[in-house]
Amino acid sequence: MGNRALTASTWFLRIALSAAFLSAVADRLGIWGGPGADGIAWGDWYYFSLYAAELTGILPLFLQEPAAWVATVAEIVLGIGLLIGWKLRYFALASGILLLIFALSMTIAFGIKSPLDYSVFTASAGAFLLAAIPDNS
Repeated sequence: MGNRALTASTWFLRIALSAAFLSAVADRLGIWGGPGADGIAWGDWYYFSLYAAELTGILPLFLQEPAAWVATVAEIVLGIGLLIGWKLRYFALASGILLLIFALSMTIAFGIKSPLDYSVFTASAGAFLLAAIPDNS
């Protein structure tokens, strides 16, 4: 693959991962629309919290809400970091780890079909690949 194609693919992957993180945050904050609207997963923090509690069911109850906040902050920071490209290897690696945690949590909570349908393992693999590309320091 030529250098131009690698550069274009790298940019596409960065934008796609960033958009996925930031869109999910926008959904849980009601930016895309309210609960029950077409194409909306949560629509507000309350419904996202219920979903996050299902994913973090193995945690003690008092840690479930903080885990939802930590995930949200991480998605914002990683989404912006992937776009900016500063220390890209580290942002990509952290994105891969976070997405793998999401995929495994979804598998435990809902079974393997859910993370496969939402391509969470694929996104995690893409983030790890992005971290492995030379000159992404």
